[in-house]
Amino acid sequence: MSGRRRLDWLGLTPEPERELPLAVAVLRVPSPASPSPPPEAPPPAGEPVTGEPAAEDPAAGEPATAAALAAAERRRVERLVLRGSRHGWLRYLAEVTELVTSVAEGSRPGDRAAALLAAEVVLDHHRMLIGLPGTGYGRTARDRTALENAVRTLRIPTRTGGSR
Repeated sequence: MSGRRRLDWLGLTPEPERELPLAVAVLRVPSPASPSPPPEAPPPAGEPVTGEPAAEDPAAGEPATAAALAAAERRRVERLVLRGSRHGWLRYLAEVTELVTSVAEGSRPGDRAAALLAAEVVLDHHRMLIGLPGTGYGRTARDRTALENAVRTLRIPTRTGGSR
């Protein structure tokens, strides 16, 4: 095989890079009562690409807002798609799977609608891996099962103190 990077994983579907940043940012918001972030404006030109979203705004020393988390998550996904590898991308999706399943199991507070959206997007992605060469489909078998269970759980409406 040549030394060229394999990029077939990038052509699966645009939904993860379009829909996951906002959904994942909502799941990362520390408070379960936090509102969903507003639609994100594009980051200013020349803004540095950072790693994972920070839980705090280092300049202010305060918790990051949902909008700031959404912007950071969008930059992270962009960096993974433009400069990452299949392995790094699958590692990110495994992290999203962990967030989703934690919300579905109730071990982590979070927005169930955002968790359901993220679960469905990642599950669709993982199912499409069967059409690509390599071990991606086999590597994601456990995550597919966890996501299928999470989707079933998250689709069941919950009763809150304010209903009935």
